[in-house]
Amino acid sequence: MDDKELAELLHLVSRRLRHLYVHRLVPLGLNPGQARALRALDGVERPLRMVQLADQLRIVPRSLTPVVDALEEAGLVSREVDPADRRSTLVVITPRGHAMAEAARGARREAGEELFAVLSDEQREHLRELLTVVDGQFSVGTPDRG
Repeated sequence: MDDKELAELLHLVSRRLRHLYVHRLVPLGLNPGQARALRALDGVERPLRMVQLADQLRIVPRSLTPVVDALEEAGLVSREVDPADRRSTLVVITPRGHAMAEAARGARREAGEELFAVLSDEQREHLRELLTVVDGQFSVGTPDRG
């Protein structure tokens, strides 16, 4: 058996999952950052200010600008002046953006299904439980990491 450390194995599996996910996003015309932004916008009741979206994605606002530019160009979001603070810009997801966010979620789900197909249902459930425990130690008081 290979002597790879647990952290190294998890990193390798994560890279494989990301590769499978990216492969499924390409036909949608999205990259992972754009898909992540859409999912964040799809999951809120009200439009987010650019700075709020950047905070939620844990990126600096200037890094968000090209993501929103591309999403706006594709008709998936629009920018509006925040009526509560005219200096701020709201990012509003469009109906097409909601549909694309769902397609991106489906792409991620399919990538995971393909990656973990080698495992039995019982093994997948056990892995889910273990990863939930590991992730749970960081989720107390921290926002969703997307």
